Amino acid sequence: MRFRAAGCRLVDGVQRVGIDLSTRRSWVWVFVLSFIWLATTTWMYPLLLPDEGRYVGVAWHMLASGDYLTPRLDGLPFFHKPPLFYWLTAASLHVFGDNAWAGRLCSVLAAAVLVTLFYVFLRRYARRRAAGLAVVILAVQPFLFGAAHYANLDMLVATLMSLTIMVGADAVFRHDQILDDRASLTGMYVAAAAGFLAKGLIGVVLPGGVLFFWLLARRRFDAILRLLWWPGIVLFLVLTLPWMVIMQVRHPDFFHYYIVVQHFQRFLDPGFNNPHPFWFYVPVVLVLTLPWSIQLWRWCQPQGPLNAAFVPPVHRLEQVDRRVLRGLMLSWLLVVLVFFSIPTSKLVGYVIAMLPPLAWFIQEAFEQRQERGAAGVGRSIARHVVIAVVICWLAVAALLVFPQRSTKPLAQVLAAQARAGDQLVMLDQYAYDLPMYVDWRAPIAVVSNWDDPDLKQADDWRLELYDAAQFEPGLGHQLLWLPARLRSFLCAPDHPTTWLVGYLDEAHRFPVLAGLDPQASARKMGLWRVAAGQTVSGCGETPRSAPE
Repeated sequence: MRFRAAGCRLVDGVQRVGIDLSTRRSWVWVFVLSFIWLATTTWMYPLLLPDEGRYVGVAWHMLASGDYLTPRLDGLPFFHKPPLFYWLTAASLHVFGDNAWAGRLCSVLAAAVLVTLFYVFLRRYARRRAAGLAVVILAVQPFLFGAAHYANLDMLVATLMSLTIMVGADAVFRHDQILDDRASLTGMYVAAAAGFLAKGLIGVVLPGGVLFFWLLARRRFDAILRLLWWPGIVLFLVLTLPWMVIMQVRHPDFFHYYIVVQHFQRFLDPGFNNPHPFWFYVPVVLVLTLPWSIQLWRWCQPQGPLNAAFVPPVHRLEQVDRRVLRGLMLSWLLVVLVFFSIPTSKLVGYVIAMLPPLAWFIQEAFEQRQERGAAGVGRSIARHVVIAVVICWLAVAALLVFPQRSTKPLAQVLAAQARAGDQLVMLDQYAYDLPMYVDWRAPIAVVSNWDDPDLKQADDWRLELYDAAQFEPGLGHQLLWLPARLRSFLCAPDHPTTWLVGYLDEAHRFPVLAGLDPQASARKMGLWRVAAGQTVSGCGETPRSAPE
């Protein structure tokens, strides 16, 4: 078939430099090449705020405090997400140091593992050449590249959900061939447990939904029942319950907040951040997977794969297997897309898990062109690879040319000048990345209008800290200051040297900053120093409120 020649020139290319993708250990090369491609540029720019600073900061606090059970934000229990990402990132920071490359390593590894697992799965259940092209398409998608360069939970949970789907499908295929499927079933439940510990219920619900609707469409009720394997369910509970039970014992309100509020209310409540219409993900995914997504229009052609998906099945084993695999990919793509399109609040990273089946369908579009005798398909694939790589590198270059907000410049000054016993105060903002960059392990006070009746209406950093303080009210009282408390603290004659971090254009709202010049500034943020015992402006006056 001409597709074999055209679709595998990239594979042949790596073979010419000594990498043989026809061997059983070819997955090692897939992983190594994917890791090198994804990890090479993740050190070039500081952690992006707020998400990267928040999640890496929580992991850093685990490492700094030695408490690996309770995720903490500014020392307060932070139960928005489960702990797996924090554990992995804390391990990375411990091995490679407190830097952006180490902070992003979990996402890079997750992306490289996803590419490798997809390759292994397709090598087993599809043609080797098709598997090679599909994983090339997946690996150099700008969407996946960007996800690997972003230190949050999305890339990790996408990989674990995909692993659950693929191992579950492997169990079904093995059962169909009258082979022992218990190892695959065990792997499916272990992967589901890891997905649950990475991001909660969606780590189980989405893979389960993909497999359920795939098998339901095939009327494979026996396979559905087989996947509900009671030893696997017990194993899942053994792996997931201990952390939640420990947190519930330590914090009686944990279950309600973690399950009810953070899972169900966030999914159903339209009041959270990032509201978008139902169709939001369709154009976003098409743009972020350019240039590959251009090929998807071929699915709607009269002889395209979409029409082939609905013709009556034939009785040749290869085509029946192809239809079954295509059905799995379709269920995989649609369940992820529809599920995350339902809530009003939408973030781009939620749908990373649909990238593997999307890569498969794009590969099939190229294959259909070859089967119809189209010329130049191999050159077209090569052009797509080059364009995709250029897009990825341009995205990194854009972050270097147009740097985003970061406290790293302030942290360098603070780390050089601060001394033991100094107090750090943040003014109506929380700089998530600052403690890690400075290695600041002492409590950090945060000044804001914590008695604002509208505080709970905004899904922002203030609500995160306010909610966290409810689990340890005593510590929360020590760290969350009203503006009047800042004035009282700095007006005391024996106050320690105090460093204040805030926005330059908001400085006028804090009378204690009057007459003080910033020690450093970076992208609208300033760092001020008040020496021990230094008299500040505003002492003896009625304090004004900090910005809401």
